[in-house]
Amino acid sequence: MSRIYLSPPHMGPEERSFLLDAFDSNWIAPLGPHVNAFEIELAASLGDGLYSAALSSGTAGLHLALLQLGVGPGDFVITATLTFAATANAIRYVGAEPVFVDVDPATWTLDPAVLAHALDDLEQAGTPAKAVITVDLYGQICDYSAIAPLCEHRGIPIVEDAAEALGSTLVGRAAGAFGDVSVFSFNGNKIITTSGGGMLVARDPAFVDRVKFLASQARDPAPHYQHSTVGYNYRLSNLLAAIGRAQLRKLPLRVDRRRAIRDRYRAALGDLPGLTWLEDAPGVRGNAWLTCLLIDEASLGVDRDTLREHLETLDIESRPVWKPMHQQPVFAECKRYGGSVSDHLFAQGLCLPSGSSLSEADQDRVIEGFRSRVPAVV
Repeated sequence: MSRIYLSPPHMGPEERSFLLDAFDSNWIAPLGPHVNAFEIELAASLGDGLYSAALSSGTAGLHLALLQLGVGPGDFVITATLTFAATANAIRYVGAEPVFVDVDPATWTLDPAVLAHALDDLEQAGTPAKAVITVDLYGQICDYSAIAPLCEHRGIPIVEDAAEALGSTLVGRAAGAFGDVSVFSFNGNKIITTSGGGMLVARDPAFVDRVKFLASQARDPAPHYQHSTVGYNYRLSNLLAAIGRAQLRKLPLRVDRRRAIRDRYRAALGDLPGLTWLEDAPGVRGNAWLTCLLIDEASLGVDRDTLREHLETLDIESRPVWKPMHQQPVFAECKRYGGSVSDHLFAQGLCLPSGSSLSEADQDRVIEGFRSRVPAVV
């Protein structure tokens, strides 16, 4: 039996056709017509009045967003402690200090009450936050109805890290349409992929144009190579953008499939005690990027790590949820507010294979493998 991966790329003939079109045109890298079209098409998929810059990674997007917002050494940037390291790394790239805030136990996204406390505390200390990076985790979308007023009142911009949430909606509004600046990832494990890549989205075209300038080595308009500011090699290649265009056309199907996979897991394992599933928050239609659940050892009779290791012996990849940033050695000295909720989610949380190419037969393998390690369950 072949290995079952957590979230592998899902490619088809359309991706191959787009890639060969880019190849045959000899628009290889950098940039090209597929990059331009990908930017336009992705922005349009999110709603009106948005502009995009195709980049080499979502991390590059976070870095450039903070740079363009004027965040630098000595500044503080608030973000969720339950996230992938790239969110916090980008803060350090610009010389600023991350401040970690706990998440809501129901949604796993930034807790507005804890955020309000952190904002007030930093302001009273004379070190107000320069920006807030929200994280739309595992396809869930933050409570922007509560978060946005907190930031707007203080004049603090929101950078929406929507790396895991492309295709999710909140009351019909797309993830990535809530921040002053938003960032997506097209890494190989994401719901659509360009193998590696990302997209920065904003409503201000001048902001996006400046990001493109910085991402293209900040080359001044001159017949020779002239540079008046430090730039970065962060643009997406035309070959990868071609793959992204084909993938974007299938995004609704990919979301539907991942949601169906999540629902099938819940139906097949729903009789087991001690399992708590990550649910869509009110008004959210999440993309179910990864099916996530909590495992209570006292009720189920087996702990998360034992289950994960058992699945591994069956050649099935699963993974703990993100380790909170305040538990990471590199960020251990950073200021944080709360953390017990994220600690609990990390201790009990497991992500199951969720790729949109997962067959029902392979999903049955996962389900049977899961159940076979639970005591006294047939």
